[in-house]
Amino acid sequence: MEIVFLPPAKGEFTEAITYYNGQSEGLGYEFAAEVKKTLERIVQYPDAWFKLSNRTHRCRTNRFPYGVIYQIREETLLIIAVMHLSREPKTWKLRLKKKEL
Repeated sequence: MEIVFLPPAKGEFTEAITYYNGQSEGLGYEFAAEVKKTLERIVQYPDAWFKLSNRTHRCRTNRFPYGVIYQIREETLLIIAVMHLSREPKTWKLRLKKKEL
């Protein structure tokens, strides 16, 4: 399965890596590894995670307070957001058209 990040999701991901590396050397790379494990869980069990809408799911990371918001589109895992869970939870909706929800 191909994994594709929307540009805002890719930006959130790299921003979080930078932030955590600034907090403690190497912590950002640990965050990146945790997101990678989360993506592997999603690929393995795409429908197992919390449903936000008909097509959209959220899978939480284990170690960090982040969720990966995604949709499965044929053979593509579309990453809509890599969001800190204490931020505005519905901002991801602005990244999709109504029919894509």
